[in-house]
Amino acid sequence: MTDLHWQSATEIAAAVNAGKLSPVDLVKKLCDRIRSVDGPLGAFLKVCEADALTEAQAVLDKVQSGAGAGPLAGVPIGLKDVVATRGVETTAGSRMLANWKPAYDATIVKRLRAAGAIILGKLNMDEFAMGSTNENSAFKPCRNPWNPEHVAGGSSGGPAAAVTSGLCPVSIGTDTGGSIRQPASFCGCVGIRPTYGRVSRYGIVAYASSLDQVGPMARTVEDCAVTLSALAGADLHDATSVDHPVPDYLSACTQGVEGLRVGIAEEFFAEGLRPEVAERVRAAIDQLKALGATPVPIKLPHLRYGVAAYYLIATAEASSNLARYDGIRYGHRADAQDLDQMYRSSRTEGFGAETTLRILLGTYVLRSGYYDAYYLKAQKVRTLIKQDFDRAFEHCDVIAGPVAPLPAFRLGDNAHDPLAVYLADIYTVPCNLAGLPGISVPCGRTPGGLPVGLQLLGPAFAEATLFRVAGAYQNATSWHTQHPPIDDSTQTQG
Repeated sequence: MTDLHWQSATEIAAAVNAGKLSPVDLVKKLCDRIRSVDGPLGAFLKVCEADALTEAQAVLDKVQSGAGAGPLAGVPIGLKDVVATRGVETTAGSRMLANWKPAYDATIVKRLRAAGAIILGKLNMDEFAMGSTNENSAFKPCRNPWNPEHVAGGSSGGPAAAVTSGLCPVSIGTDTGGSIRQPASFCGCVGIRPTYGRVSRYGIVAYASSLDQVGPMARTVEDCAVTLSALAGADLHDATSVDHPVPDYLSACTQGVEGLRVGIAEEFFAEGLRPEVAERVRAAIDQLKALGATPVPIKLPHLRYGVAAYYLIATAEASSNLARYDGIRYGHRADAQDLDQMYRSSRTEGFGAETTLRILLGTYVLRSGYYDAYYLKAQKVRTLIKQDFDRAFEHCDVIAGPVAPLPAFRLGDNAHDPLAVYLADIYTVPCNLAGLPGISVPCGRTPGGLPVGLQLLGPAFAEATLFRVAGAYQNATSWHTQHPPIDDSTQTQG
């Protein structure tokens, strides 16, 4: 019998709704597992065990009363610590918010609970979602479950490591420039960044407001699909959310790819892509062809400008969004003799090095005399990238390629070379600049045993098509069934 901690969310919800599994017992088992294996990994920043047991009992009571508890009944879910949770610390991975307890829940938290889910705890991340390795967390790095000497990816490293390690079946991340898809690829799980506006951002600590989007991460495509169905939809609290019909994502996972056109952009396989990554991504594309999809060549000529445009736009928005953390309105307040020194000391003590670097860069590009040369030009490049995608999708239904040009690298390898880390986002940031959906699905491992992800991109609100392709590929392979070599000796079978 499958260990309980490796069961999928859809299996758990079906068993809970049928009265065959106690969500209280499940929460206890997962909390025991977190205590057993998470120490060296650092995926969780806070485990809300008492609250989770209370929520689990409420789900159990509902089931025992004869009422269904929802499509996520009894499913324990971890939240990236950028999601506001009422009365529970929400740090955004920063000392600036180390003791902040929101007075409200984010919209997605309410929607998850309405679907029957249980909030298990808060997950590690790069500070204010600024990073691609989870080494920028103010509290501790998050390590890769397949090899703890390597990074988990970022900024949603905690969510990726948690689901891959069997600490929770589903987690919630955010994706501003690839922060769901890249750690999903590095850790070997599934992660989807929905279309901009598909999921409410109300209650999400902002990094770059025109780029941020919330999405699920899980071990299977189906679990991401059922979770996104619970999250998606318009929200009056978020003016950027879109009132667009939410299809049945779960059913899309079994529709196959017969007749679909898969776009292959030569720009995704250019110089800089590691051979071991290229080999596995091309093999995945061949698998889709064998399943009935038709590969078609496309061009994305402005893809190579995406990183430069992204890091100008994102840092400019970060500079504006993080101005509120001044020790008076929000965040850490330092002891000082006068107001000016209090501002300086509060921000110096509260923000880490990478966050400070991005704030300074964003402030610089927004200065008078530099705005047109940098920020405005970056916005024009953003439009060109969006137009490239629009033209490409006239000839294909989805675009397939790598998530990152390399597998997870060792912790500390790029500590003194932030540009190398930024350039690793070359295949993920264009999706965010264009506001499009993208998904990463495991497609193999390198000779060193590190996971590789296949990235699929679609037109706006084409998440169902992405689930269709990802589901077909997953069902024809076994990568999603393989788990990292983590000690399970303290776990019982369920």
